[in-house]
Amino acid sequence: MNEIRLPYKTRSLCPECLSIIEAEVFENNGKVMIRKTCEKHGEFEDVYWGDVELFKFASRFARDGKGIENPITEKSVCPFSCGLCGNHKSHTALLNIVLTNRCDLACWYCFFYAKRAGYVYEPTVEQIRQMVRKAREIKPVPCNAVQLTGGEPTLREDLIEIIKVIKEEGYDHVQLNTNGIRLALDENFAVKVREAGVNTVYLSFDGVDEKTNPKNHKEVPKILENCRKAGLGIVLVPTVIRTVNDHQLGEIIKFAAKNVDIVRGVNFQPVSLVGSMPKREREKYRITIPDCLKLIEEQTEGEISRYDFYPVPSVVPISDFVEAITGRPQYELTVHFACGMATYVYIEDGKMVPITRFIDVMGLLDFISKKADELKSSRFKSLKALKDLIDLRKFIDSSKAPKGLSTAKILFNILVKHDYSALGEFHKKTLFIGFMHFQDLYNYDLARVERCEIHYATPDGRIIPFCTFNVLPEIYRDKIQEKFGIPIDEWERRTGRKLKDDIYRVVRKPR
Repeated sequence: MNEIRLPYKTRSLCPECLSIIEAEVFENNGKVMIRKTCEKHGEFEDVYWGDVELFKFASRFARDGKGIENPITEKSVCPFSCGLCGNHKSHTALLNIVLTNRCDLACWYCFFYAKRAGYVYEPTVEQIRQMVRKAREIKPVPCNAVQLTGGEPTLREDLIEIIKVIKEEGYDHVQLNTNGIRLALDENFAVKVREAGVNTVYLSFDGVDEKTNPKNHKEVPKILENCRKAGLGIVLVPTVIRTVNDHQLGEIIKFAAKNVDIVRGVNFQPVSLVGSMPKREREKYRITIPDCLKLIEEQTEGEISRYDFYPVPSVVPISDFVEAITGRPQYELTVHFACGMATYVYIEDGKMVPITRFIDVMGLLDFISKKADELKSSRFKSLKALKDLIDLRKFIDSSKAPKGLSTAKILFNILVKHDYSALGEFHKKTLFIGFMHFQDLYNYDLARVERCEIHYATPDGRIIPFCTFNVLPEIYRDKIQEKFGIPIDEWERRTGRKLKDDIYRVVRKPR
């Protein structure tokens, strides 16, 4: 594993004219910056990652995936041929299906809002079936996980039918991205979506009080109660904005830990600064993954450290090993190392113990990687590699490990037996803490786009990476949704309803 040396060149876009321009990623005052110059619009500079040392550590795990064997669109100039094209280096790990651009909240920072767009976009059930079917056809690794998103997907009256259709198409994992308002107000809704096939609720949750989380703070207790009754797991999803809620990252994690019986994790999303924004305002709101990690360390008084986190592609050796045993291409999380970081925290007697405190993660990953290579080389070495895996205890410090947690057994069952039921027990007392920082035009890096694994399906048959779909809305999101949408007045005429009647709460910009 070799870390990337700074400075280095990459490609980006001009935030004004969208021209492809060369960019430099470099170090300045302990931060990683990105700088680019457009001949027409001048120089742009922004923070890429808030800590150089963490950037260098994360870069050691950079891995490219197998790419797409059957691209949907012709290879052209990235990011203007997304669909997926032959340039793409990673398969679809999570497929987003936008069910509607309507919402029952009006939040000041949201990039999805029907009233602003001027039309209502809601693909039909048959269009959705074709979209998820297309993603199952991707080779060599078909998509197996869908996120239903919006707008607010629970506004769809045919949501249960949609979930059942996706399950019919062979998907194992379905998660519902929601503000939770309907989960709170409709007593039986959580049970209905769970029975239809939803595995996880991806719940918008920006803070532990009404000031930081005005959109659903009052409803959260009822959301938790109804999901508990349904046995429907929750992942809290805070949008992190500097000066708005970054002082509560530790409290958000502690809240999740107190509700670990139903909350499976927290997935923080540092805000993407979309739209035309002056530098002064960007500096006020911009926050990156390392900035958040340092705040968590401070706010948990070291209970969780910045060094407990690993970049997403660090788990690729596990995929390699399973693939070496089965002979079948496996899910690989080969996103760009700067896109996300994560850890697991074991909750014991009110304390939070990151798994890195009792597992030698680096040693384990290196060991698994070597054994994967052995499995591929010869039958004799393959047998020896499997026998060696029986004793994974050398990577676990039993004196620091939580009581009753059979870590080595769980790892063996996953790696050798491919028995994932043990993960259920593991998750009962563990909390996933992750970060995913989506790009905007100021920190845009085409190297990240080419490795994206969170994609959007569209009614025209294309599958489009997150950071082109949303960052270039005039080319992708808005253009596609307007084509397949209907004007608001026509929607209101057809339904006999007013769009404004959807609004449950308006969330205004803090002063």
